[in-house]
Amino acid sequence: CEAYIAGNVGSGTVEEMQDWVEYMTFDGVSEMADLRRAHGREKPWKIKYFGVGNENWGCGGNMTPEYYSDLYKRYATYVRNYSGNRLLKIACGPGGVDYNWMEVVMKNCHRHMDAIAQHYYVRGTGTWGHNQKGSATQFDEKEWFALMKNTLEIDEVIRRVKGIMDKYDSRKRIALYVDEWGTWWDGEPGSNPGFLYQQNTLRDALSAAIFLNVFNDHCDRVKMGNIAQTVNVLQAMILTQDEQMIVTPTYHVFEMYKHHQGATMLPAELTCEDYAFDGQTVPGLHASASKRTDGAVIVSLCNLNPNRPAPLECTLDGFQAAGAEGRVLTAETMQAHNTFEKPDTVKPAALKDIQVKDGKVHVTLPARSVAVLTITEKAS
Repeated sequence: CEAYIAGNVGSGTVEEMQDWVEYMTFDGVSEMADLRRAHGREKPWKIKYFGVGNENWGCGGNMTPEYYSDLYKRYATYVRNYSGNRLLKIACGPGGVDYNWMEVVMKNCHRHMDAIAQHYYVRGTGTWGHNQKGSATQFDEKEWFALMKNTLEIDEVIRRVKGIMDKYDSRKRIALYVDEWGTWWDGEPGSNPGFLYQQNTLRDALSAAIFLNVFNDHCDRVKMGNIAQTVNVLQAMILTQDEQMIVTPTYHVFEMYKHHQGATMLPAELTCEDYAFDGQTVPGLHASASKRTDGAVIVSLCNLNPNRPAPLECTLDGFQAAGAEGRVLTAETMQAHNTFEKPDTVKPAALKDIQVKDGKVHVTLPARSVAVLTITEKAS
């Protein structure tokens, strides 16, 4: 784990931000370092990530990108490296789809940043900024389809954002941090609406898997991809109630996808039937692939269609498959979720009937499922 500090550009001062950096990271004698010691921390912390502002287009100040750009350069000047600590300075990028914000901030500030943040939330009734969020657990196929469609749009958003970044940073020095993303629903009935306590279902698991596939495919720029919350809030991976704790379908996706981490992304081409609903279509499958350091290939797959299984044939260029195994996350209904009374309603299981023929992998993906295949190579 690494700390990710957000400096207050919205209502704080340059001096305040400078003092915080000195308080946290300076090992010498100064007013702020001495204050830290007086508070019981002798040695400074090693801080890697420092956001110069957060959501300054909205709750961080309702600024224009031109105004924020000027403030960013001013504040970032005083975010200094002390005592061998190396801070990565992160600019506030857009919330949702706002290419103008990205264009202006990149144009004005690219020489002064190490990364830029992108926030992107989705739901089943619209995208960013829509007031009607909907229930986390009570929904129909119309809302299921809408969430799949809205989530898939993150790929085009990142492609266009990368195009803007390439104009001002062709060497790809600046990273894109998608440091808030996920689904956003109405709070659970009976909970404090300000606390954003929400359940999540198999539908959210599919959405998370699509996000992670896209991040993997764009790993030349996307160097961080933080789901918005971990415990209880928004698309949480863990829910707690007094002394009880359960994991959600989204947790299981993260656990299943861990094999992509530290691996090398493999470009993949996917041909599949569309998933059609109410006159609209989206691709029925979504996938990404990586090669681990031990030589195994990891293929993560989503069957977005909640009604039909999908046969899959996987061919790996320059790789003769010898064996394959897999795990799958699915459930009897699209609304399925884990509760404190039934914590294992949605959990991974072995993916059955995987066959390897002539170096190709054949398997059928269940409807409404997330699957991860681990494919080993035939010895030469």
